Parts: sequence; C-alpha cells; structure tokens
Amino acid sequence: MSKGYFTFVLHSHLPYVIAHGKWPHGLDWLNEATAETYIPLLDALNKLVDEGIKPKIIIGLTPVLTEQLADKSFKEEFKVYLAQKIEAAQIDEKEFVKEKQEHMILLAADWIKFYKSIHDSFIHKYKEDIVGAFRHLQDTGAIEIITSAATHGYLPLIGDDTFVKAQVRTGVKNYKKHFGKSPKGIWLPECAYRPRYKWAYPLSGFGQPKERAGVEEILHDENIDFFIVDSHLLEGGKPVGVYMDRFKALKTLWESFEKNFDCQSLPAKPRTSNKIYMVSSANGKKPVAVLTRDLKTSLQVWSGEYGYPGDGNYLDFHKKRFPGGLRYWKITTPKSDLGSKMIYWPKDVPQRLEENAAHFAGLVKSTLMDFYNKNNSPGIVVAPFDCELFGHWWFEGPRWLYLVIKGLSQDKDIELATGTEAIERFAPTEIISIPEGSWGEGGFHWIWFNDWTKWTWQSLYEAEAMMKKALADSGAIEDKHGLLKQLAREFLLLQSSDWQFLISTWSARDYAELRFSDHLDRFKRLYSIIEEYLKNNTLSHEDTVFLNDCQKKDACFQEIDIKDFA
Repeated sequence: MSKGYFTFVLHSHLPYVIAHGKWPHGLDWLNEATAETYIPLLDALNKLVDEGIKPKIIIGLTPVLTEQLADKSFKEEFKVYLAQKIEAAQIDEKEFVKEKQEHMILLAADWIKFYKSIHDSFIHKYKEDIVGAFRHLQDTGAIEIITSAATHGYLPLIGDDTFVKAQVRTGVKNYKKHFGKSPKGIWLPECAYRPRYKWAYPLSGFGQPKERAGVEEILHDENIDFFIVDSHLLEGGKPVGVYMDRFKALKTLWESFEKNFDCQSLPAKPRTSNKIYMVSSANGKKPVAVLTRDLKTSLQVWSGEYGYPGDGNYLDFHKKRFPGGLRYWKITTPKSDLGSKMIYWPKDVPQRLEENAAHFAGLVKSTLMDFYNKNNSPGIVVAPFDCELFGHWWFEGPRWLYLVIKGLSQDKDIELATGTEAIERFAPTEIISIPEGSWGEGGFHWIWFNDWTKWTWQSLYEAEAMMKKALADSGAIEDKHGLLKQLAREFLLLQSSDWQFLISTWSARDYAELRFSDHLDRFKRLYSIIEEYLKNNTLSHEDTVFLNDCQKKDACFQEIDIKDFA
C-alpha cells in the first residue's frame, strides 16, 4: 500500500491571438509557448512513457488554447516561426565566428539544434497535431487532461449565473470535441472560486443583490468531479500569490491594496491540503471534490527569492540578443541587472537540475511521510503551476519535471496519480465549505478588479444586459446567418480574464486594452445589426461584410450553442 500520492497540475493557457497581431504581442506568444513549453513537455512525457513510466500528471488545456493549437493557420505560422529562429541562430553563429567568440559559437549551435529538434518533433513525431499528442497520452493512461472555462473568464465576477454556465458548458463541449470524452476535472481560471450567497455587483447601477449559485453547483451540473484551489481557501491564513515575483507592476498595485487587506480566518476545524474534501456551499447539495495546492512544495518553484528557477546557473529569461531575440546569458544572481548577466554555461546545468529535482522529490516524500505517520493513512501532495513556467520562463523546466517524475516513480512509498485516480483512492466523503478567493496576490480578486480595470467590468456588465436582450428579442428566429453565434463568440472573448491581468501587470497593457475595446466594438455592432435585422429581416451589404470579417477573424468555437447563453 502506498503511503502517499503525488501529482503535478500544469495549467496551459493563452488568450485568443490568431489574427490579432504577431510580434511583440499576438501569435508569437503561441509560437513561443509551443516551441519552449508544449513540445518540450510532450517530449519529456513521452520519454518517460518510453522508459515504462506513466507520469500521471494533470494537464489543463483551456478550450481557447486548444482551439488555437488545432487551427490550421497556427500550424503553418509555427513552421515559419521555427525557420526564422533557426535562421537567427545561424546568423548569430556566423557573427560569433567572425569575432572568434568560441563559447558563443557553441551556444548559437545549441539554439540551432534546439529549434531543429522542436521542428522535427512537431513535423515527424506529432504530425503537426499538438492536441492529438496530448490526447494520445491521455488515451493510454499516462496523463489526465482537464478543461477550463471557455475563454478563461474570471467566474466569480461574472454578473449572471447563466453566463458562468455558458463559460463552463462551452468548455465542456469543446473538450468533448477535441478529446472524444467528457472531462472529469476543471481548472477554474486563476483558481478563482465563489460560494453560494446573496451577491452584489461590485459596481453601482446594475441592480439589487441576488442569490447566486456556488461555482461548484454549476460544475456539478456539468458532471465535473473535481477542481483545484489555493491553500488559503482551505486552510486559512495569509495567501501567497503566484504572480508578483514575475510582474513588477503588481508590487505597486499590491502596496495600495495591502493596507486594507485581512488574512483569511482559520476554519473552526483544522484542514490540510494533503487530503481531498468535497466542497458544497448549498447545504451539502451538489458537492464537488477539491484538490488543494501544497504550499511548501509549490513555493520551491514559484518563489522568486529561493525557487529553483532563480538559480544563477539557469538561462536568463529577460536578456536577449537582437534582432534574433535569442538568449545567451545566465541568471547569474536573482538581483543581477541586465548589464551584469554572465554568459550561460550549459555544462553547469545538469548537476543543478539533478540537485533541484532530488530536493523537490525529498520534500514531497517528507511531507507525505509526516502526514502518514500522524494520521496512519496516505495523504496527497498536489503541485499546481502555470505550464508555461516550464520551458518559457524557466528554460530548463521540462528537464526538471522529467527528473522529478522519474525519481518519484522509483519510490515504493509514493504513487503517482491523476486527479481522477486520487479521488478513487481517497473516496472523499467529508463535505466542507470554502470562502471566495483566487490564487492571485491577496487571495481575492484585486488583480482582475482594481482602479485600472474597473472600466472593463462596467462594459462587461453592460454587455451582459445586451446579450440577454438580444436573445430575448430573437426568440425562436432561426440564426441562419450566424449572427447570434458570432455575438456569443465576441461575448466570450470579451470575458477573457487575460485583458484585466495584462492591464494590471503592465506586461502588455496597450495590447490588452486594444483587444478588449476591439471585441467590445464588434459585440456592440453585431448587437445593433441583430436589432436591425429583427425589424426588416435583411442584412445590408456593409453588415454582411462586417459579419464575415468577424467570423473569419474570431473563428473559435464553431460548435458554440446559443441556447447555452439563454
């Protein structure tokens, strides 16, 4: 009998960027994530499988990301991107040869080898089908794929349960389309949860407080078995956010928020993230299991102060050589400015990876053994991360994941388990309630709702009212032109929590504001076209051209069902 269980949860997400810019903001985000994270991760997972090890990790692929990875236009653009990266490395190599920089020549050659390997995996190993490669791993029992809200909408602040359901239901249906089965688990965007209570809009002018269903009730209705939350929602205490070390602008925002912040009160009965509970905010009705982030192990990776990715030997994320944008420097120290970064030495990396992986595995083991010795029953360590941390932010991350999983698989006391398998092993029956919150700084909603982003929520709540009216006015009229479906697509894209996040972090603020405004303008014009169409049953040439442009530019979720929004 195992004395404990372990699983990584890797949440993969990008907003819809196809046909919405390329560089520095747009499609190249998807190209970078695929080249640096998704394919290296697939390679690492398949290497483990080839060695007889089933990794049993949980992979969250958001529906909007899955749609993009499956899009033919992305596949063509990605091949062009890889060719450009190979050419950039070759140009660097020639310049280094001229300058007789022997070590830099080797680094440029490594980049050529890296991108050629990614190209080979994409074309030959995965047949240009990233989604299919993940699906195959799930179908063979190596991993579990979970879904998310359709466009990563921030569910606790959406103003009507109908539209929370639409985000979730569209995500579930999209999962079935791509993976051929129903999802058992879901990643709530930003691990953001809201229980049942009499909810009030955070802005005035949108009506009186109203009874809202707990998010878990909506998940239960869609046959979702589990979701993931941050430790402070379960155990209480001060939340430890996951973003501030990566986005300096958050520190400015946090300083003003922290003055009025109170820690989450401790639950009356102590709880532990090393158990699985059932969550219900409706007097025990419609409970759903919850997996909770283990703080101790997660901080070893997330922390900017002492996390593994900050090791001075690893490749630096920020310093790049232009025009090719390739990286040739190591972190050096976490506080080194760009001018003081030292040259990267790949030969120094393997030993540090081995040491970091062994340390993490040891921490998992000690946590599980402590729990077992105290309770005489197995516990679980759940380690959730943004997938893009591994490879994109932390170049060596996929190799570290491989080493950790391989090491833990060889420990007779620890069993690697997917979410569904863990729930089957634990068969949880204890029903609890948890408070509202997220895994962002402060543990609440302030990254997504603050003085910088209030205007977006004003527009979103107005759009909700317009969406309701458009559907009510349309009644049973056939949507033969696809007007209502496109209105729903623009509505979902408008709800993406990415826009508020990018505004708050200043990482791509202008782009986010432009994208939000663009989808809002498209939504409003489609709404006006629908109202006019209902009066005279015709579309003008100008309106037809506009609709066709929307359908071409924002073409995700072809299976969208307008009834899910009514």
